[in-house]
This record gives sequence, structure tokens and C-alpha cells, in this order.
Amino acid sequence: MPDTILLDQREGVLTITLNRPDVLNAFNEQMLRELHDTLRHAARDATVRCVVLIGAGRGFCSGQDLRSRAGTTAFSFRESLREGYNPIITQMRTMEKPVIAAVNGVAAGAGCSLALAADMRIASDRASFIEVFARVGLVPDSGSTYLLPRLVGLGKAFEIAYTAEPVDAAEALRLGLVNRVVQHDDLMPHATALAQKLAAGPTRGYGLTKRAINYGLHATLDQALEYEAYLQEIAGRSTDHREGVTAFLEKRQANFRGQ
Repeated sequence: MPDTILLDQREGVLTITLNRPDVLNAFNEQMLRELHDTLRHAARDATVRCVVLIGAGRGFCSGQDLRSRAGTTAFSFRESLREGYNPIITQMRTMEKPVIAAVNGVAAGAGCSLALAADMRIASDRASFIEVFARVGLVPDSGSTYLLPRLVGLGKAFEIAYTAEPVDAAEALRLGLVNRVVQHDDLMPHATALAQKLAAGPTRGYGLTKRAINYGLHATLDQALEYEAYLQEIAGRSTDHREGVTAFLEKRQANFRGQ
């Protein structure tokens, strides 16, 4: 069992809790490895139909634990990203299942990037987002330079990156950085309810939708239209589609199986 994350699976929802609360769930090498392994397993496990990420204690994730690098002389930023952070972001963005970030507190640096990589973000009213990299003379990484401008626009992305100032929950909602803001004590009930709803939905279709949206981020209109047609052929032959149509005609709730 992993030590730096906690796992809870029920009703098709896998909840992953980052569990280093004494350092606001900052990443060390062990947590990077355990989170990646867990996400990779979740992507392959048919019993997992939705993933929720949250942090233990009062923070979501404060980014890299700089203390873990103290005294290291042979450290490579490039290799750290290639081997540690980037596989996590890629796994989240390509996993053909819904991924929800329940942001319970500060999401800073790579922790902010982790939240941005989720399909949806529900934020506590105590949450904040900080692209903290400029404070230490670094470049936003772990997908932030790709995801942030697509969420908030180019000018605002530059402002958030350059100033390294916190974006509180209310402002994050106004900017479209998060989908919902809820009272802090209601965060997990709201996130769980959404996750259970998605887990009971046509997850095969959700996965294909995620493919299409990811593809559309860099495609021309003609390419996107053709790719939609290709994916719709797959979706249209799925068991979930047949069940959805049958349930509609029979005026009952569909029983989707993700197939």
C-alpha cells in the first residue's frame, strides 16, 4: 500500500488523498511515484469509473518539497519533470475516465498544475491557486503553460504567472479556473456526489469525449469534425448507447456499464 497517498474506492469512485499534510502535501519523489502508479492502475481498472483528487489537512498540494532537494548537487530539473511530474499530468489528461480535483486549500506550483490537469475542479471557499514559480525564478511547469491560458485566456495567464499572486476561490470561479465553489465543509460531499453521478454515467462515452476535446485543442475545424465522426462511430456501437436509447424509449433510468 502507498504511504504518501490514501485510497478509498466505492460505487465506482476512486478517491486519492495526497497525504503529507505537515508540508501541505508537497511532492517528494515517493509521492510522485505512488501517485503515478495509482493513476496508471486506475486507468486500467474497469471497476474505477471516476477519480477524485484531494489533499489531506488544510492544503491541496503546495508543489515540490524543496527540502527533499536540499544538498543535492546532481539534480536535473528537466529529468525531474520528465520522469516525475510529466507522466502524472499525461496520465490524468489521457485517462478515459472523469478526473475531478476537489481543491480544499492552497494549490501552488506543481500542485496548481495538478489541479488544472483534472477534467473538472470543485473548490472550497478556502482554496487558492498560486503559480508560484516566478517567486523562485522558475518557469511554470507540469502542464501549466499549456492548461492555464486555455482556461483563463492569454493575458490573464501571463498576469497569474508573472505576479505569482494567489487567486482566491471566488476569483477562480469568475475566471473559469474552477467549475464550482462550495463551503469548505461541503467540499467532499459535493465532489463525491458529482463523482458518483459520473461513475454511474456512460463512462465509455465520457472517455471518447475526453479524447475529442483533447484533440480539438490543437486541431483545425475540419480535423475536429472528422475526428468526432470517427469517435461517434465507436460510441454508437457501444453497449451504453444501446442501453441509453432503450431506456429513453422505455421511459426509465439507464443502467450504464461503461462498455
